[in-house]
Amino acid sequence: MAAGATKPPPLTDADIVRLAQTCAPLPSFLLSSDSHSILLSYLTSRSSSSSPSLAVSEYTQSLLYLISLSPHNPSLSTLLVSLLLSYIDLFVSLRIPHDSNSLKTLQFFSTLLDYVPITELPQIVESISSYLPEIVDSDDTQIVDLLPRCLNLIRNAVEIDRGGDFVNSVIDRIFGCNWSKGLLVKMVSLVRDFPFLDKGMVSEFVDKVFVGMSRVDLQDLPSLVYQLLVLASKGFSKREVIEGIVMFFGSKMGTKASSIVRQVEGTVLLHVNFAVKQDPSLGQEVMGLVRSDHRAFNHFTVAILLSVARVRRFGESSIGILKTALLTAYRDYKFAKDCKWLSNDLKEEYLQDVKVFETAILRAISESNYGREHIVPSIVQFSFVLLELVEEANCKELSHSNGLLGMEDLATQMLKTLFEVHEMARNEIIEQCKFRILSLKPEQSMAIIRLLCNLVQSYPHPMLEHVSRLKELLDYFTFMHGKVASSIVTALLPLMKFSRDLQNYTILAMRKAMFRQEDAVRLAATNAIIDLILTEKKVKRDGPFSFQESSSQASSSQQAEIPCNMGGLFQELSGLLQRCLYQQAKIKESMYHGLMKLVIVDPSSGGAVFDLLLPHFLRFFGEDVDVQLGLSNCVKSENGKVYIEEPLDCLLYCISWILLLQQQGKTDGVSDSSWTCFGFSLSQENEAGKYLSGESFSNAFQKIRKYLRNQNLGDILGQSQDGDSTSLEVDKSKCRALVLSGITEVVLNAIVNELEKATDVNKLDLEKELVELVELHESLEKHGCLSRQSTGSRRGNVRSSVQDTQDNVDSGHLKVTQGRKSFLTTSSIYQIMQLIPKLYDSETSNKTGASQNHNRSSQHKTSRNFSMIISFIFNVSLRHIKSFPSLGKDDPLRTLIYGDIKVLGRPLLRLVLFLTSGTKSELSQRKKEAKGKKDVEEQREYLHLALICLKELMMINLRSLDLNALLEDLSSLSTLEDVDECQTASKIDDQPTRNKELFIVKTLKPLFFKLLELNFSNEVEIICGIILMIGEKLPGELRNSHGAWALSICKDKELTDSKFAKNIITLAISLSLPPNDLTISQDMAKELLRVIGSENHESLPVSEVYPLLNCSTSTAISSCILHLMETFIVDMDWAIKKLKTVSSAAYKNTHVNQNDERAPGLVFEEILYSRTEAVAKVLASFVLMILKDPQAETLLRLATKFYKHLAQMSKLRIAPKGWKQTLPSLKFQRLVEITCRQLTVPLYNFVAEMQKRQQENTTNKGIINKIKKENRSIPDLIFQIEDYEKYLIQLSKASKVNLLRHAKRSTSRDFKIIDSTSIERELNDPSPNREATHDNSTAAENELGEDLEDNEGNESEQEQVLSPESVSAVAAEDSGSGDEEGQALPNAKRMRSGRVVQDSDDEA
Repeated sequence: MAAGATKPPPLTDADIVRLAQTCAPLPSFLLSSDSHSILLSYLTSRSSSSSPSLAVSEYTQSLLYLISLSPHNPSLSTLLVSLLLSYIDLFVSLRIPHDSNSLKTLQFFSTLLDYVPITELPQIVESISSYLPEIVDSDDTQIVDLLPRCLNLIRNAVEIDRGGDFVNSVIDRIFGCNWSKGLLVKMVSLVRDFPFLDKGMVSEFVDKVFVGMSRVDLQDLPSLVYQLLVLASKGFSKREVIEGIVMFFGSKMGTKASSIVRQVEGTVLLHVNFAVKQDPSLGQEVMGLVRSDHRAFNHFTVAILLSVARVRRFGESSIGILKTALLTAYRDYKFAKDCKWLSNDLKEEYLQDVKVFETAILRAISESNYGREHIVPSIVQFSFVLLELVEEANCKELSHSNGLLGMEDLATQMLKTLFEVHEMARNEIIEQCKFRILSLKPEQSMAIIRLLCNLVQSYPHPMLEHVSRLKELLDYFTFMHGKVASSIVTALLPLMKFSRDLQNYTILAMRKAMFRQEDAVRLAATNAIIDLILTEKKVKRDGPFSFQESSSQASSSQQAEIPCNMGGLFQELSGLLQRCLYQQAKIKESMYHGLMKLVIVDPSSGGAVFDLLLPHFLRFFGEDVDVQLGLSNCVKSENGKVYIEEPLDCLLYCISWILLLQQQGKTDGVSDSSWTCFGFSLSQENEAGKYLSGESFSNAFQKIRKYLRNQNLGDILGQSQDGDSTSLEVDKSKCRALVLSGITEVVLNAIVNELEKATDVNKLDLEKELVELVELHESLEKHGCLSRQSTGSRRGNVRSSVQDTQDNVDSGHLKVTQGRKSFLTTSSIYQIMQLIPKLYDSETSNKTGASQNHNRSSQHKTSRNFSMIISFIFNVSLRHIKSFPSLGKDDPLRTLIYGDIKVLGRPLLRLVLFLTSGTKSELSQRKKEAKGKKDVEEQREYLHLALICLKELMMINLRSLDLNALLEDLSSLSTLEDVDECQTASKIDDQPTRNKELFIVKTLKPLFFKLLELNFSNEVEIICGIILMIGEKLPGELRNSHGAWALSICKDKELTDSKFAKNIITLAISLSLPPNDLTISQDMAKELLRVIGSENHESLPVSEVYPLLNCSTSTAISSCILHLMETFIVDMDWAIKKLKTVSSAAYKNTHVNQNDERAPGLVFEEILYSRTEAVAKVLASFVLMILKDPQAETLLRLATKFYKHLAQMSKLRIAPKGWKQTLPSLKFQRLVEITCRQLTVPLYNFVAEMQKRQQENTTNKGIINKIKKENRSIPDLIFQIEDYEKYLIQLSKASKVNLLRHAKRSTSRDFKIIDSTSIERELNDPSPNREATHDNSTAAENELGEDLEDNEGNESEQEQVLSPESVSAVAAEDSGSGDEEGQALPNAKRMRSGRVVQDSDDEA
C-alpha cells in the first residue's frame, strides 16, 4: 500500500527533452494530473530564457511527442489542452519569437487537435480569434493555421449545443475585424479549409480580400493571385474572383505605372494563363465578364484577354470578345452622336466609353514588354483583325473627332508600337501583311497596305531587313487587283530611296506587268511607273542627301544605294512609257495625268515629256495643208462595238498644262539645278532641242484653237471612209463628239487663263472666242452625243463613257450631267461665272437697241449666247464639284486643278439670286408668250442646276473647317437686314454656329419664300435639304427654332403641291427637339385622320389646324410621317440592345463599380418608353385611316417591327431566374395601356377592313398579288402581337401587376383568304347576335374617331373577314387573378405561314 501510494518522482524540463530524444516509454509522472502545473511552469520559465525560441520550442515539441504516445489518456488530453492554451498565450503575448521554431511547434499541435476535448475547443478558438486584429506580418499568422480544424470540429460536434451558431459568430468576427496584409494572405491560403462557408460568406470574403489587397506588398501579389485562382478553379466563387482580379489591377493598381507594378502584372498574367490552361472554365468567366458589362473594360482586361488568347481553345473567342467590345463601343458612339433624342450626358458617356477602350488597348500594348511577351502574338492577331474590319465597321468619320483615333489608326498605332519595341514581332507583322494582302478582298486589303506604308515611312531602316519578303509580295503584282497592286508600289516607294535592289526588282515586276493581257494589271503598272519617276524627282528636288541626313541609322552601303544617274528613271523607263502610248485609252489617260504630275514636281522635265509625246501626237494632228484633227483615228470599232482608242482631249489637256507650267517656270526663274547638281550641264544643242518640241506643241495648240472657231460641226467631226453600217457610224460620231467636247473644254480653260492676264483691248476678242467655243460645246450636246447613251458602243474607259449619271435630286426637267471629269479648273469656272453678269448686261442693252432698231436676229443671238454659257457653266461646275473627292489630298493635281474649290460658292449664290430676281406676276406674263414660256422653263432649269451645285459644294465642305469660311462668304451676299432673327444670330459668340445661323436666316429662308412664291417645288426641295443639312449641325435651341419656323408655315399656308408639303413637314419634325418632334407627329397624324377619313367619318377637304394638310397633300404627308416613324423604330433596335445591357448589369449587381450605376440606365429607359409611347399614338391614328395600298403596306410592316420591339422590351422587364422581380415602372405600365387600348384592337380592325376591301376587287390581278403578299405579312404581324402579349402575361405573373387589364381577348390567330360568297353570307346574316356585334363595333369606331384615349376596340368584326385557324387565348381579361392569367398563356407551338414556330414560357 505504501509503495502504491508513492508519487512518481518529478521530472525536470531537461528530463522531458531527454526522454523525447531517446524515444523512451511514457513516464508515469506525465499521467498524474498533479504534474500538469509543474510541466506548464517549465514552459513559462523557458520563455524567460535568453533564447526563448529554441528553448520553448524544444521543450514543447518534446512534451507533445510524449503526449502523442498515448493521446487518448484523459490526463494527457487535459495536459494537451492546458499546454496549447499556455503556448497560445505565449505566442499572442509576443513572449516568444514568431519564427520557424514556433511554426514547427504549431504544426505539431495541429496534428493532435483531434485529441483535444471538444468542449475545450471554443476556448482555444476564442483565444486565437481575439488575437487576429493584432496580427501585423506573415509570421504572426502562424497561429491562424489552427482555426479551420478547430471550427470544423466544433461544427460537427454533438457535445456542443448550437455549435454551428458559434462557428458562424466566429466567422462574422473574423470577417468584421481589420485584416493586416499578412492576415489577408494567410486567410486566402486557408479559406479552402472552411468548407462550411455559404455563398453569402464567400462573397463577403472575396470582397474583403480585394478591398485589402491594396495594402499587400507588391512582391506578395502574384502569389496571392495564384492562391485566388486556385480557389476559383476549385469552384470557389469563380466570377467574383476573376472580376476582383481584373478590377483590382485595372482600376486600383491602374494609377501606379512604375516598372515594378508592370512586372508584377506580367507575372499575374502568366498565372492567369496557366490557370486557364488547367481549368478552362476560368477562361469562360473572363470572357463572360467583358461580354456582360463593358464597365469591366480596362487595360488589364485587355491584357488578360490577350493572354487567354494564347490558350488554343480560347484563341478565336478571346480575340472575338475584344473585337466585338471595341466595335460595339464605336458603333454606339456613332449612333449616339447623330441621335437627337439622347441626352447630352448619355452622348458624353458613350464618347468616354470609346476613349476608355482606346486608352486601355494602347496602354496594354505599350506595357507589353514588361514580363508579358507571351501576349505579343495575340496583339498582332488582334490588330490585323481590326484592320480587316475597317471597311465593314464604317467608322472612318470618327477618326480624329473629339480626340478619338478610330479603328484603323488604333490598330496601326498598336502594330507600330510592337514593331518599335519587339524585334521578334517584326517578322510576324511583315509576314501577316503579305499574307493578308494576298488573301483578303481588295477593299479589306487597302487598310493593310496603308499600315505597310506607315511602317515604311516611320521605320525605313528596320524595314530594309525585310526587303526579301517585300520582293516576294511584288512577285504577285500581276495577280492582284489593279488598285491593290499600284497601292503596294506606292507604299514601298519611300523604301526604294534606300534600297537600289528593291527599286530594280520593282522595275522588273513592272516590265513583266506591262506585257500582261489584263488591262487592270497594265494600268496598275503604268501608275506604279509614274510613281517611281515622281519619287525620284522629289528626291532630286529636296536634295540628294536629305534622306540620309534624316536618319542616322543608315549604313554607308545603304546610303550609296540612292540612285544618282543623270537621266534618272524617266530615261530608263521611257521605253515602257512609249509602250503605254499603244495601250487602251484608260492607260493613256493615267499616263497623261502622271506626266502632268511629273512636270508639276519638276518643271524642267517638260521638254523630255514633249519629246516623248510629240511623235504620238502627230498621229492625230496634221498641218501639211490645212489643220486636221484625226478624230476618226481616235475612235475604232471591233466586233460591232465602238470604243475610244485615243483620248485626244486628255492628251491636249496634258500638253496645255505643261506649256503653262513651263511658262510659269520661266517667269519664276526655274533653273536646271536638278541637272547641274550632278556635275552636268546642258549643251546649246540640247538646250535648243529641249524647247523645239515645246514650240511645236504650242503652235499646234494655237492652230487647233483657230480650227475650232473657223470650222462647222460637221466638218470637224468628219465622216468615216470605211464601209461601216449606219448604226456604227452614228456611234462613232457620238464618240468623236465626246472627244471633241473635251478638246473644247481644254481650249476654253486655256482661253480663260489668258483672259485673267489680258489687257482690256484683248479681253473683248477672248470673250468672243470663249462664247463661240461654248456655242460649239452646246452644239455637241444638242447633237445628242453627250446626253444620250449609245446602246451599241463599248467605251475604253470610265471617263469616256457616254452614259448619263442622273443626279439624285434631279427633277426630270434638267439636263443630265456626264459621268466624266471637267477639263476646266476651279479658277477658270470662277472666271466664267464672273463673266455671266457682264454678258447679261450686254444682252439687256442689245435687247433695248434691237427693240428700237427692230433687229430681232441680233436680240435672239445675244439671248442664245447668254443661255448657252449659263447652261454650260452649271453643267461643268456640277461635274467639277462632284469629281473633287476623287483626288487624294496629297495629289499634286488637286491643288493645280481644284485649288480652293469653295471660291465657287459666292458666284454660284450670286447666280441663284440673279435667277430668282423676277416676281411671280412677271413670270406669269412671260409664260403667256410662246418664247417667254420657253425662257421661264430654261431659267428654272438653270436655277435647279445652280442650287444642286451649291448643295454639292456645301456637302464636300460639311466635315471640314472650310464650311465656316464658305458660309461666312455666302452670308455676306445677302442684303436682308433689320430682321430680328439676323440681329439675334449676329450676337452668337461661336463663329461657326453664327455663320450657319446667318446663312439660314439671311439667305436660305428668303430664297425659300421666293421659290415658294414662284411655285418652284423642285427647287424648294433642294433649299429644304440644305436647311436640314446645316440645321442638324446647330445647337439644340437654334435647331428647334428652325423647326418651329417650319411648323408655323404648316399652320399659316395652304399649299396643294405635295413636294412643298412633304419637305416642310420633314423640316418641322426633323429640326424639332425631342419630345416636340413626336408631339408634332401626333398632332399631324390626328389631323390627317380628319382629312383622310375613317370608316365612320367622312374626310375633310382641309385641316383647320394645319392648312398644309389637305386632300391634295394628304398622301404625300402620310408617307412622310410613316417614314419618319420608321427611323425611330430603327432606333429602337439599338436602344433595346443597350437596355438589355443595363438591365443585365442591374439584375446581376456586378461589383465593377461601387457607385450607383442604375440611375443612368433608368433615365435612358424612361426616355425610351416615352418615345415608344409617342410612336404608338402616331400609329394608332394611322390604323383608323382609309389608307391607300402603299401606305397600308408600309403601316403593316412598321407595326410588325414595332410589336417585335415591344416584345423585347417586355421580356427585358422579367427578372432572370434567381433574381428578385422588380415592379414595372409607371412609364412602362402606361406604354402597355396605350398599345393595348389605342393600337392593338384598332389594328385588328384595320387588317380586317383592308382584306375586306381587297376581297371586293378580286378580279384585279394586282389585288390578287397583294393578297398573296399580305398572306405572308399579316401572320407575321399577328405573331409579334401574340409574342408581346405572352411576355406581358409572364411579367404580370412575376410582378403581380395585371398589365393586360386594358387588353381585349383577340380571337384571330392565323388568317386565310375567305371567299367573297361567305363574306356576303355573314354580312346578310340576320341573327340578333350578328346585329348586336355590328352595333357594338360601330359605336367603338365612333369612339376611336372622336377620342383616341377612350378607345375600347372591337373584337368581333375581325370574324367577318378573317377566319381563325386556331383560337387560343393570349390576352388575360380584366381580372386580377393570377390563376386566370396563367390559363391565358399561349400554346408552346404555333403554326404560322406554313411553318412551326416554337415558343417557350421560360424563354425570358
